[in-house]
Amino acid sequence: MTASFAALSPAHALPPPAPTRYWPGRLPTRLTVPQTSVWDNLAVNARRYPDHAALVFFEQIITYRQMEQITERLAAHLHAQGVQRGDRVILLMQNCPQLVLAHYAILRANAVVVPVNPMNTADELAHYITDADARVAITTADLAGTLAKANYQVSQMPGTEPLRHLLVTRFADAMPSQVQQQSGFPQAWAAWLLGEHAFPDASLLPGASVASWQQALQCTEAPPPICVGAADMAILPYTSGTTGKPKGCIHAHSHIQHAVQAGLLWGRQSSESVNLVVAPMFHITGMVSIMHVLIAAAATLVIMPRWDRHLAACLMVRWRVTHWANIPTMVVDLLASPQLAQVDMRSLVYMGGGGAAMPQPVAQRIKDLWGLDYIEGYGMTETCGASHANPYEHPKQQCLGVPHIGMQSKVIDPDTLQELPPGEVGEIVVRGPQVLQGYWKQPGATETSFVRVGGERFFRTGDLGYRDEDGYFFLTDRLKRMINASGYKVWPAEVESLMYRHPAILEACVISAKDPYRGETVKAVVVLRPSHQGQVSEQDIIAWCHEHMAVYKAPRIVQLVDQLPKSGSGKVMWRLLQEKE
Repeated sequence: MTASFAALSPAHALPPPAPTRYWPGRLPTRLTVPQTSVWDNLAVNARRYPDHAALVFFEQIITYRQMEQITERLAAHLHAQGVQRGDRVILLMQNCPQLVLAHYAILRANAVVVPVNPMNTADELAHYITDADARVAITTADLAGTLAKANYQVSQMPGTEPLRHLLVTRFADAMPSQVQQQSGFPQAWAAWLLGEHAFPDASLLPGASVASWQQALQCTEAPPPICVGAADMAILPYTSGTTGKPKGCIHAHSHIQHAVQAGLLWGRQSSESVNLVVAPMFHITGMVSIMHVLIAAAATLVIMPRWDRHLAACLMVRWRVTHWANIPTMVVDLLASPQLAQVDMRSLVYMGGGGAAMPQPVAQRIKDLWGLDYIEGYGMTETCGASHANPYEHPKQQCLGVPHIGMQSKVIDPDTLQELPPGEVGEIVVRGPQVLQGYWKQPGATETSFVRVGGERFFRTGDLGYRDEDGYFFLTDRLKRMINASGYKVWPAEVESLMYRHPAILEACVISAKDPYRGETVKAVVVLRPSHQGQVSEQDIIAWCHEHMAVYKAPRIVQLVDQLPKSGSGKVMWRLLQEKE
């Protein structure tokens, strides 16, 4: 598959969507998309705002000029390792400055970013190496060993090619020396962030070279000429589904550029914005709707590696944070802090997010405490960020919002594919310049994910909802089988396929269970093989799952049963189990 997609429709080829009743008069309904690489957004701001703070990490500041210089060196290093136009490069990190720098360096090298969830285990990571045909990866030292184990698995598979180069950084490469003395630093993180994690054993990386972050920055060669533009693939983020294995979503530079321009206008971001960035930047929301939008705005990113309510409060006060995009569980946790009254939030002008509905009582408390409406939005990996959002001027609670700038959305009957009138529940479908070109190496999945409505090609979200008379969309249920645990999407088929590797499991069916904090959590209903009955417990299976899959996917509840309910054709009736739950 080529990395260039000349068939991508320019923005002006789409008819402008009809504005809703409450469409903000300040906003256009469609955009002219920049024809440049996403990396150019950084390059422009490095010239315009060279000394302005771009990235802040525990008091360590990286300016826009420094960011450009570092990404140029990293791109030169990647080019020296053989990275060419369109090559896929794995990026495996928690939030830190190196994630942002490496992401832009990959784009600067004319290559494609494959962002991977750092919670994945070696068993899961092997798929990203083989499916993306990745030969180079960039990761942090705490994750390098797991990635190396995955690479060794790949090297033992017939007909597959493992990594040929691994670039490893330590968190300390972008942290001040006295970080533990800084206000709010979680001492429980010291071993993780400051520990001297060993580089992986060479035996796990047969034939591959390994370089440290500092070695890469010392590369003296010139980076390659920029030869990619709007139609070239920029990112290949993976999303799961009913088929079990994660699928790569093909997104061109034009997709990101449209999402960026829309986000800048909608979210009122500027060079004076200071954003608390705790939403994971390996995820499409943190990557596009936050990271790429903010770099294009020349804003300041105050980065947290993961959530901690005390640290978040200290950073908001210390840096006078103006914008905070999050998931609802973070807000709930912050509001439960006994030190909440001492947190000065007067600088904050925006709070919002998506991934899960914000409970109405929590949204009301935000309004009462800080005078802010919680601005909810909706999007998918396939839509390169937000496809719907609530206008600042007239938001609605527990609502997806209206279709974003340049996007069109309808509610259809999932069986007849006919558009439904306001108030009737059906499947939400979307189209626009941000929707994926297709699924990587999966033309069949691509074909079934699109449908023609009124003569136009729409992407099927798999979510059920309705549109009100004002043009706002509301989510009611899911057509596809999916669990939403604290904003993380868990696909039961993928979890089941991993569980079948357990020697004691004969059959498994994964469903959602209610959870007071996460909203939903993962439950597995399991039938054991006769040879293992009485020898393996629910806790044994839970422990095994935590070793072999990302923690958010691993079942927290396991129920052993004698048999699973099945249809006349022998299919497991998962919906029946879900309804009982």
